[in-house]
Amino acid sequence: MPAITVVGTQWGDEGKGKVTDLLGAEMDYVVRYQGGNNAGHTVVTPDGTKYAIHLVPVGILTPGVTPVIANGVVVDPKFLISELDELTAGGVDVSNLKLSADAHLIMPHHRALDRVVERYLGKSRIGTTGRGIGPTYADKVARMGIRVQDLLDPGILRDKLNMVLREKNQILVKVYNRKAIDAEEVVDEYLGYAERLKPYIADTRLVLNKAIEDGKNVLLEGGQATMLDVDHGTYPFVTSSNPTSGGSAVGSGIAPNKISTVIGIIKAYTTRVGSGPFPTELFDEHGEFLLKKGGEYGVTTGRRRRCGWFDAVLGRYAVRVNGITDLVVTKLDVLSELERVPICVGYEVDGTVYEDMPMTQTDVHHAKPVYEYHEGWFEDVSHCRKFDELPKNAQSYIERLEELCGARVSVVGVGPGREENVVRHDIM
Repeated sequence: MPAITVVGTQWGDEGKGKVTDLLGAEMDYVVRYQGGNNAGHTVVTPDGTKYAIHLVPVGILTPGVTPVIANGVVVDPKFLISELDELTAGGVDVSNLKLSADAHLIMPHHRALDRVVERYLGKSRIGTTGRGIGPTYADKVARMGIRVQDLLDPGILRDKLNMVLREKNQILVKVYNRKAIDAEEVVDEYLGYAERLKPYIADTRLVLNKAIEDGKNVLLEGGQATMLDVDHGTYPFVTSSNPTSGGSAVGSGIAPNKISTVIGIIKAYTTRVGSGPFPTELFDEHGEFLLKKGGEYGVTTGRRRRCGWFDAVLGRYAVRVNGITDLVVTKLDVLSELERVPICVGYEVDGTVYEDMPMTQTDVHHAKPVYEYHEGWFEDVSHCRKFDELPKNAQSYIERLEELCGARVSVVGVGPGREENVVRHDIM
């Protein structure tokens, strides 16, 4: 059975966690392939229990599934242990978790530099969570990273940290006037984490490829979304890794030809957290309506999300970049009670209308949305389970999104619950 990748198509917060959880019942392995604890998924189980998942794969909530934190993830060990303890206290079995020996560790100097650099940038700041994600990826690429496997060798851990802190402490002290980090204190702290994490550490690349060879079902999930991809997003207002489908192969060690299906999660409107361009952003009562009715606050940080109408330019771009085979539209229920529902079908930049993503970031920053308008609906759609049960105007809205994005809409989310979905096509 080839693997399936689930990707966000906008700026994150599309509801990937719900979809991963929905598919998880038919999966043997659910894999997190990039990002860190700067991401968050909210899952509501059938009994009404609400889980906020940040670092571990959402599949950890499904009995019988092996959850995997793969090599492309950056791991804060203290946070991971805390999350595992919290899940265990809630009755979730975490014993099957596999943690890649090749995943990079978030260290105290990464968190310190992340926070101080953001403050230093002022109005030009990226809008990071301050959790050390970006600096960890930067050190990974600079070949200065410390990996999970280094926790198993105290000598290597100490040598690597001493080498890295020779530079990082100079920056913290002499550039930013901050306190130097003591290497021995960090070594002692992280060796304590090693004792807790050792049972989970594995060669996940081997584990996953053997699983596919044995016909097991493997689901790959990213942490953020297409427009936050470091290569394909609204750079520099992006994350430091590749949430797009190509990143799922690199971040897991599974070859691209072993991934058969790419499911794109797309919200029925658009949101964004942090700085950066957002052509359809609303600053009026409609923006407040989406914010409040959609509960648009970050799972990880609690930050208020910026809200706007659906952007089909982004949708088409995401379908193309990821090779999306199926779309899942989430939060359709939030749009009930609107007389008209706009869709952005193009960007106007200096008199030119673009139906596809402009080439330069300058044009994206200056883009003005070109809207078409659809008649709204007032019915509660949360009880709908078949497409023809949706109001006619809601059906036509979904069909138009499908046409504009260029991929079939296979599932429509009509509420936060695990079962609150309209299934149009089988995506397994």
